[in-house]
Amino acid sequence: MMRLCTAFAFVLLLLSAAPASASSTCDADAAQASGSIYRICMPAPADYNGMLVIWAHGFQDAGTPVAIPEDQLCLGTFCLDQVITSLGFGFATNSYSKTGMAVLQGKDDILDLVNIYTAQKGKPSKVYLVGASEGGIITALSLEQHPDVYNAGVAACGPIGDFPLQINYFGDARATFEVFFPGLVPGGAFTPDPAVVADWSNYYETSVKPVVFAPANRSRLDVWVKVAHLPFDANDYLNTVQVSVQDVLRYSVVNIGDAATTIGGFPFDNATRVYTGSGNDFFLNLLVPRAAASPAAIANMRSQYNTTGVLQRPLITLHTLRDQQVPFVHEQLYALKTLASGAFIARHLPIVIDRFEHCNFTSSEVLTAFAVMLYYDGAIPDVSGISTAASHQQIAAALALKLKKP
Repeated sequence: MMRLCTAFAFVLLLLSAAPASASSTCDADAAQASGSIYRICMPAPADYNGMLVIWAHGFQDAGTPVAIPEDQLCLGTFCLDQVITSLGFGFATNSYSKTGMAVLQGKDDILDLVNIYTAQKGKPSKVYLVGASEGGIITALSLEQHPDVYNAGVAACGPIGDFPLQINYFGDARATFEVFFPGLVPGGAFTPDPAVVADWSNYYETSVKPVVFAPANRSRLDVWVKVAHLPFDANDYLNTVQVSVQDVLRYSVVNIGDAATTIGGFPFDNATRVYTGSGNDFFLNLLVPRAAASPAAIANMRSQYNTTGVLQRPLITLHTLRDQQVPFVHEQLYALKTLASGAFIARHLPIVIDRFEHCNFTSSEVLTAFAVMLYYDGAIPDVSGISTAASHQQIAAALALKLKKP
């Protein structure tokens, strides 16, 4: 889950790239005007290639403190700032000004971060934006809206196809859960008990999980998984279903209130939805709790959170086929948008990974995506010697050679 998404970019480079320069440094963290905390790291002056890489981090649950998510920066002893500066790039990241849903806040805070970097370190020759999950949609929106600022980007596992669809995915899971496991989560289906929200992790482990995965409830679980379209790996059904169940319930219980407040109205709508797959869909649809979205929320999602597919700069996107947090259909919908705009292949290259789990990419896949982004932007002459068929050590070596100053 998040362990794979959170450091998806460049952390893996450190496994094979040269050690970071001993003189690479990170400035003290500071606050942006919005309240977002930012960090800038630089290689040794002699190693600086003049280019900047910004990391757009993934979702943080509502209620967590505003801070740079350190668990999304480091994997063990291998950390993003060291990796990026070791390749000669400047590096910057920030916290966003809020947790929970922060797409618009993150987009604005990252744009401001470019200005801060320019004021402190000089104008970079190129700015690359790389993000995963929520950071993925921030990256896509930023590339579409600010081609004068960003030269290229990599957007991984983000809800880039249709934002209301993302909201409805979690909402549908929660609504149908109430049919198969009624009352297991206290409060209404869309108005969870605040005490449960505050203690969700513990409540899920002690009160929800034992019931849902009890052997006696296996048939109910299987039908709900089908009705809610929860992804899983057929070769590891129970373990992967547990991941899907935990994630959809966490998002729909812990974060629904923040989403409504942030978007400007209740965003989920199943008033006319017809659910199928239960074996008795007539009674299923009679029993499913219903909700109507606020017209203001729908309008805001369509105008502010939906991508257009109109790209003037290269964007590489990655997605796993069985993503339990952000359904793969987002990748398909975005490809249709870029096809309609004329950007498909010309400026948008999707990379599809046949695998379960959110942001579940190998180091070779990630490195290849970054290399392809640089190639699309003209920062490296070609991508020969850079292929997912190679080991990550070979890919990193080829990339380092192409980035090396003459």
